[in-house]
Amino acid sequence: MKVAIIGAGPGIGLAVARRFGAEGFEVALVARDHARLSALSGDLAEAGIRSSAHPGDLTDEASLTHALDQIGPVDVLVYNGGGTAGAHTPVLEVTRHSAQDAFDGAVLGAVTAVRAVLPAMLERGSGTLLFTSGISAVHPLAFLGNIGIAVSGLRNYALSLAQALAGRGVHVGHVPIAAAVAPGSPASPEAVADTHWRLHTDRDRHEVILGDLATVEAAISHL
Repeated sequence: MKVAIIGAGPGIGLAVARRFGAEGFEVALVARDHARLSALSGDLAEAGIRSSAHPGDLTDEASLTHALDQIGPVDVLVYNGGGTAGAHTPVLEVTRHSAQDAFDGAVLGAVTAVRAVLPAMLERGSGTLLFTSGISAVHPLAFLGNIGIAVSGLRNYALSLAQALAGRGVHVGHVPIAAAVAPGSPASPEAVADTHWRLHTDRDRHEVILGDLATVEAAISHL
């Protein structure tokens, strides 16, 4: 069994790798930063988890496709590209450039990744597509203007995939995060990883929100 983690990093990406690796999965890591990939692979090796590192740019179709071609067929795809924008711009300051910056990583990278792995999943009649995003995918937050535009598009794509793939053996899950990604939080890296694992194994829902929207709104009101 193999899981590909796109946008792998030392937080959620590493936690997901550990969670699936503990269940016997081989882990394929994709990120732009070669040094980061090497560090993550070393960490997983110390835990006895088989992994491979594949440099790839989520915002570059050819680069990401090449990385996924190297990986080959996977049982699970975990896409963590929702927050790859270079900058976060409030809605009144969003420009075409800042919107495109967010959209490239959150949506176009996801489309590229899905198109690379889905045909083999459909051919064998099994697989899981998992996506991580933020609460602005579900509830507009003006201070996350360009990010909200992008991750709401990612959510629409994920849930549309769920509809289109119903009954074809490929399950789709989306995890919007409404809390700090920190130890002890409802959205700690380990909690996010476990949620992805349960979406893969239980296959009884397509979306799980981690955290509480009211808490997020209250925190924002004090900024």
